[in-house]
Amino acid sequence: MTEIPIPYSCSSYRTQARLSASGNSSQGSAGEKCLPKLNIMFMKTHKTASSTILNILFRFGEKHHLKFAFPNGRSDFYYPSFFDRSQVKDYQPGICFNIICNHMRFQYEEVRKLLPADTIFVTVLRDPAYLFESSFRYFWGIIPLTWKVLGDDKLAEFLRDPWHYYDPNGFNAHYLQNLLFFDLGYDNNMDPNSPLVEQYIREIDARFNLVMLLEFFDESLVLLKDLLCWELEDILYFKLNARKGSSVSRLTKELYQKATVWNLLDAKLYQYFNTTFWHKVEAYGTARMAKDVARLNEENEKMKSVCIDGGRPVDANSIEESAMQPWQPVGEKFILGYNLKKRINKKHRKLCRKMLTPEIQYLSDLGVNLWITKLWGWVRMFLKW
Repeated sequence: MTEIPIPYSCSSYRTQARLSASGNSSQGSAGEKCLPKLNIMFMKTHKTASSTILNILFRFGEKHHLKFAFPNGRSDFYYPSFFDRSQVKDYQPGICFNIICNHMRFQYEEVRKLLPADTIFVTVLRDPAYLFESSFRYFWGIIPLTWKVLGDDKLAEFLRDPWHYYDPNGFNAHYLQNLLFFDLGYDNNMDPNSPLVEQYIREIDARFNLVMLLEFFDESLVLLKDLLCWELEDILYFKLNARKGSSVSRLTKELYQKATVWNLLDAKLYQYFNTTFWHKVEAYGTARMAKDVARLNEENEKMKSVCIDGGRPVDANSIEESAMQPWQPVGEKFILGYNLKKRINKKHRKLCRKMLTPEIQYLSDLGVNLWITKLWGWVRMFLKW
């Protein structure tokens, strides 16, 4: 493939000028005025509230007419294969893209050649024990290795003796161990005691400007807002793709420890970035952080009262509008969704709908051809999966 250099920045001068003129400039950490960052790589990891972050990015990009690097025909970049630029819809060497944010198996060199040099790299992690529980529950229907796990508590049975069930070469086996390490492009079955583990973690640290943590989601968004020089309204959110409580396996202290040891690569990754995260919070200012998180919570609650019928998520069977139906795991319907209020003032009507629109529908609204994803959905519907 002929290499054509991309510009240093794909941020349009006109867009930046328009943002400045409209007052969409913010205060940086040092208190000086700054213009919003428009070139963003969000590495969308699995089961980390990343769909909620995606909604934030979709809204910002759409609002400011930015160019997304989207997959073609499906909602991910041919995951679990490594990312390649050729997977991007309408890709041509040298073309400018502002934002890439769909699921992929990260390959830094390929992403780097796609995006401008001033791109901000961001991702999100989650406590590996809870991530494992969520992944095990969500993906079990497409992981043949889990089908032979017997008993009422399949998670506990699996963790009792993981190697009795686990095969590194099994179909979709990556969902069962060190999923974060896998998503970020590394071998999820490598020896946790290898010196390469620390090398890879430091490599991630060098490549990403911000690594957010699900457990401190609001603090993460405040840091993201500061890094990107965005406004508070840009990071407002509703929690998307949440599971109903009955589908969540309660981890005892023993199971938590077993899940952590089983996902030791991810545990080391999380421990490292938990430390760097709080260094960033300290640099931001703990009092300032508490104040900004409180403001974010307050504004989110206001939007909830404006937008959401009943003020809370509902079971899939209670969602009235098909456009609001979230994607469900195979054979299950435990992902919650929302109903829009019938009467929403004109000022908030459009924003409410966008904040509540599930990922697949929002991708379609943005013009992504999802024929492969939709075909799979029709097959599942026909087979009643």
